[in-house]
Amino acid sequence: MTLTTLPAEAQNAEAGRLLYRDFCAACHGATGRGDGVMGPVLTLPPADLTRLAADGAFPVLRTAEQIDGRRPMAAHGGDMPIFGRWFEGDGPDVALPGPGGQPVLMSRPVADLVTYLQSIQS
Repeated sequence: MTLTTLPAEAQNAEAGRLLYRDFCAACHGATGRGDGVMGPVLTLPPADLTRLAADGAFPVLRTAEQIDGRRPMAAHGGDMPIFGRWFEGDGPDVALPGPGGQPVLMSRPVADLVTYLQSIQS
């Protein structure tokens, strides 16, 4: 069996934008710059998500782990986001190219969010 990696463009960035608007914008801001209305009440300020690829490579694996809760954030006292399990999806996992081109498996909603975040990098 061969596992092929779908390019990020094959995912649904528009679906990711809608998920972002509904679940992420309150903290990270409408444009992803960390200026959401909930930011002031958090222990640590939300990250500027438009700068995730500032060092040249978009961190697909780290970003997916933040979204689905596999990488807890102390600022939130646990899973980030607190509703990470919602992003588990109900279909088969999909793959995006990760570090060194290795496929990173994730649920469709997480892949859509990651694809959207890739599209807003400055």
